[in-house]
Amino acid sequence: METTTQETETGNRPTHVVKVRDGHGRKASYDRIGVAWENLETGGFWVKLHGTQIVSEGFSIYPI
Repeated sequence: METTTQETETGNRPTHVVKVRDGHGRKASYDRIGVAWENLETGGFWVKLHGTQIVSEGFSIYPI
């Protein structure tokens, strides 16, 4: 059974947070830019970013 975007947003809490790194080394900080849900059937993720994001270096997904 396939889960629609609307069902994912309203029926389940996110399983992961999406963050981008700002800076390098020990001075680096991570800014939260969205959330994600893991799809156990496909092994993939559905990612919802907050606002309009420009991500040039990629992002990281961390379990909640």
